[in-house]
Amino acid sequence: MIKKVLIANRGEIAIRVIRSCKELGIETVSIHSTTDENSLHVKMADESVCIGPPQALKSYLNPQAILSAVEITNADAIHPGYGFLSENTDFAKMCTDCGVNFIGPDYQIIEKMGSKIESKKIAKEAGLPVLETFEINEVNKNFKESLEKLGFPLLIKASAGGGGKGMQILESIEGIEGKVEKLKKESLLAFGDDTLFIEKYIKNPRHIEVQIAGDHFGNVIHLGERDCTIQRNYQKLIEESPSQILSPEQREEICEAALKLSKKVNYNSVGTVEFLYDLDDKKFYFIEMNTRIQVEHPVTEMVTGIDLVSMQIKIANGEKLEFSQKDIKFDGHSMECRINAENPKTFIPSPGQIDHYHRPGGLGVRVDDYIYTGYKIPHFYDSMISKVIVKANTREKCIAKMQRAISEMIIGGVDTNISLHQNILKHELFKSGKYSTNFLKMT
Repeated sequence: MIKKVLIANRGEIAIRVIRSCKELGIETVSIHSTTDENSLHVKMADESVCIGPPQALKSYLNPQAILSAVEITNADAIHPGYGFLSENTDFAKMCTDCGVNFIGPDYQIIEKMGSKIESKKIAKEAGLPVLETFEINEVNKNFKESLEKLGFPLLIKASAGGGGKGMQILESIEGIEGKVEKLKKESLLAFGDDTLFIEKYIKNPRHIEVQIAGDHFGNVIHLGERDCTIQRNYQKLIEESPSQILSPEQREEICEAALKLSKKVNYNSVGTVEFLYDLDDKKFYFIEMNTRIQVEHPVTEMVTGIDLVSMQIKIANGEKLEFSQKDIKFDGHSMECRINAENPKTFIPSPGQIDHYHRPGGLGVRVDDYIYTGYKIPHFYDSMISKVIVKANTREKCIAKMQRAISEMIIGGVDTNISLHQNILKHELFKSGKYSTNFLKMT
């Protein structure tokens, strides 16, 4: 039985895990770098261990330091959150080998689904629609001819990539050698793997993902879909559930596809199956599977009333799913805005000290954050500092509630993207729901 969980992460997701653990009667251990000693996740955990200097490679991305903290505190499980080591096969295996319960799927599943090339093969075997894809080996005459046959534009992607990194649109064959070489170097540096592949680029897509959960007894369910179409440089800004673009038949079809893939790999944790929906041909295509909790999981929690982190912990604890598919009910509409400490025009990160912070509230408003008045945002990590999540009966009311909520939000001393969210929320194209991932390029 899991009695003490070490959270191998920081910021709002660390706090999110701490809260679920407390409700389950589980003790918590936070880890922190030297620059994070005053972070809220450190103050909220039962224990905390400093694991290294500010640089992530020497702290939050240092498996040896994290496992040493486990040994010091006698923790029996690790929750990796999202990002950092959450989808690192080697780390998950190290935990298993050391007798530490990794709160996530088996490392073999992480390995299979972590490769975009391998996961597409598995998805195709499971009967999911997949875009035509081929791995980049040698940039020779045959390779170039294959590209010409496939037709431009194309998308080059890192097989081990994620979070919008390791991707580039290819409009023509011109300069292909240099682009491939550059992306290989970037991918090796970012992911430790320079494997690239090319697929057909969908010009007018929606980004739709399905939340799934499976246990160690072969039970798998879905918890509906999320629409994550509002993005900047492949980075999600606003997520919502349900997606207003899907018909009831398409919703059933895309959720069933996610279940097929999950069953194919014997998935045994909480995870997400991601798709692109082509607005031109009205079809969806599998793109990847994320074997962890997602940043945007709260919108699913709001419309289902189910604590996904608690579910994740219980599955790791060897428990059967508490719910069957018929038990999952969906209520209302939910939306999340990611609040980043960055210039809303240049998108340059804006670390620094917060001299005033007012958190919004009211009926149907939830805020997942880790900041407070006087807190100094470090420049070493991701710029996301808060998530504002709202729920209402309809999408129209949800937008109005979000507009009201973020109008109340005050973060003084640093730049934020609050004004960007305000502009998106009041835009007629966004309100209409008739947009693609190109929304910010068009407005």
